[in-house]
Amino acid sequence: MSEVNTSRHVYEAQTGYFEDTAGGGGIAGHLRRNRIAYVGGALMLAIAIGIRIYQQMMAFSVGMDYYEPEFQAYWMPLLYGEIAVLGSVMVFGSIYMWVTRVRDVSTITPQVELKRYFTLLGVFTVLGIWAAMIAALAVESDAAWHQVAIRDTDFTPTHIVIFYFSLPLLTAILIPTFIWAHTRIPAFMNRVSIPFLGVVCGIFMIMPNYGFNEWGHTFFYAEELFAAPIHWGFVVLGWSLFFLGPLAVQIIQRMAQLIAVVTSGRDCIVPNG
Repeated sequence: MSEVNTSRHVYEAQTGYFEDTAGGGGIAGHLRRNRIAYVGGALMLAIAIGIRIYQQMMAFSVGMDYYEPEFQAYWMPLLYGEIAVLGSVMVFGSIYMWVTRVRDVSTITPQVELKRYFTLLGVFTVLGIWAAMIAALAVESDAAWHQVAIRDTDFTPTHIVIFYFSLPLLTAILIPTFIWAHTRIPAFMNRVSIPFLGVVCGIFMIMPNYGFNEWGHTFFYAEELFAAPIHWGFVVLGWSLFFLGPLAVQIIQRMAQLIAVVTSGRDCIVPNG
């Protein structure tokens, strides 16, 4: 019994998960365990609403024509800022995740590993919220913009929001997350999760296609035709989402094993095979 209690105290100090005490139970414990999802989700909602308000106020007044000086003053600085911020997050985030990687997998206890799975799920929750915002507030607005713009170019208010910020933001977060998971979670270390890789690559490879898409709209397609050849590459984004199913299986299966271990008070590590 003393060994079980000792194990549980170690576990409480490391993670705080599955606690029924005042510090870890109830709403406070729930919020603490899921703070990445709540804080990150709230941040994503705030960014989406802020951008949508800016579009509502500025798009039709100073955003109808890329060649007007007002467009250069109100929209291009936003574009340059997006590229700088997202590029920095992806590059420096990836470098940091690799430099600070765990080199000895034996040092990772079941409790720490389980906590990292919850962290990973929190990141995916935030990305899911952001993807919902893209679908609800951005995608159809771009289709409508192609019908009304005076001069349709690669740089429009909807393009700057969707193609140069919203979709690249998914990649800027996913790539460092992919490196983090494969350098800190034992089930992913020293190997590559094909479903995880499929999600990352599918979302990343959509960026060359929307470059081709906007080139086509500028010179060939004034109408927003769903079946136009310039849209065919977008199915890659849909295919990448299919990989979320097997990735969820990999994560949930391992979490089930870890939950059984940490709730029993044992310190042994469940085999990763």
